[in-house]
Amino acid sequence: MTLTFRALLGASVACTLAGAALAQTTITVATVNNGDMIRMQGLMDDFNAKHPDITVEWVTLEENVLRQNVTNDIATGGGQFDVMTIGTYEVPIWAKQGWLVSLNDLPASYDVDDLLPPIRSGLSLDGTLYAAPFYGESSFLNYRKDLAEKAGITIPDQPTWDDIKAAAAAMHDPDNGVFGICLRGKAGWGENMAFLTTMANSYGARWFDMDWKPQFDSPEWKATLTDYVELLTKYGPPGASGNGYNENLTLSLQGKCAMRMDATVSASALTDPGQSEYADKVGFALAPDAGLGKRANWLWAWSLAIPSSSDAPDAAKTFVDWATNKDYLALVASKEGWAAAPPGTRTSLYANPEYAALPFAKMTIDSINAADPANPSVQPVPYTGVQFVAIPEFAGIGTSVGEIFSAALAGQKTVDEALAEAQTLVTDEMTTAGYIK
Repeated sequence: MTLTFRALLGASVACTLAGAALAQTTITVATVNNGDMIRMQGLMDDFNAKHPDITVEWVTLEENVLRQNVTNDIATGGGQFDVMTIGTYEVPIWAKQGWLVSLNDLPASYDVDDLLPPIRSGLSLDGTLYAAPFYGESSFLNYRKDLAEKAGITIPDQPTWDDIKAAAAAMHDPDNGVFGICLRGKAGWGENMAFLTTMANSYGARWFDMDWKPQFDSPEWKATLTDYVELLTKYGPPGASGNGYNENLTLSLQGKCAMRMDATVSASALTDPGQSEYADKVGFALAPDAGLGKRANWLWAWSLAIPSSSDAPDAAKTFVDWATNKDYLALVASKEGWAAAPPGTRTSLYANPEYAALPFAKMTIDSINAADPANPSVQPVPYTGVQFVAIPEFAGIGTSVGEIFSAALAGQKTVDEALAEAQTLVTDEMTTAGYIK
């Protein structure tokens, strides 16, 4: 009887241990519906093989919807997500609120010192890393070299806005389904206002003066918005006020944008014959300037962060490590070539001869390094951030101003009316928030 009892007890313990070893932890990852994030989901067999005890569920959303959902969840401590895809804007603000888990204890193999300094700095607070960059980007100009040649024009590597206006006019051919230029028009602080803020920087405009007073009544902002509206109403595609990053990328892949200024991360798609029949006809140039010493290039990283409300932070950290380490870059390269590797995060990627030889690699890293969050505009500013203002209120006011400017692009109000409305709205908000005394 004693032996039988011991045997049963041993079997019971073994089953318990086996069950514990196979216990599953489920994490929910919220991400944006950009191409690189979709590709990551297609590579999950690698993660699953390495971490069979972790089940990953995905919530994939359009950019504006993602921002709204993750912001609501983290601000209320909802705990809906274990990993959030967030940007350079949110990280320091949310970290200061205690809403994010520190990533300073990632394993040594992660090699945090390999992260590009501008990207790492933007995702840290007081020396602590709070988000791991999935990809980093600036902005640049892509254009169809065949259309430029046909029009008899040359687009410089370092163009001015005058160069862009002339090129858009020369290549605009709507009868054949080609539009001179595609720019973001969809309302959102990270959509049309990301573009317009960098354009304004290059025109010498700024969101606020040193006393936090809005500057939409300045001649620099009027010049910015006037040229933006004229470019898209004269040479842009129909419905430009509804086009954001993904819509304009699709138009470019279809060859319908003679020029497009947007995120450097899109270069791999534009040069991929599997995605574009114009892959061998794409040229790249730096974001334009107006001769004032600032180009319209931004600085951004889509990154993975763990909210403090997660009930599975260790499993979440395991996933973040897998999705953003050097081995993941090599995994993507092994499946789809180095051009498809997520860009703009690691020094070692740009030291890789195969990657460095790509036509967009040097321009991407040069654009990232040229962005200056501490001095984004020609004039002094009281804030940091290139295509955003790094204050908690910006998400709200940026989106509201984006809606006003998108309406101006749609012809629902004049440029002067839009600027006056933006000036009043932001002045009221900043006064209520206590910035304006």
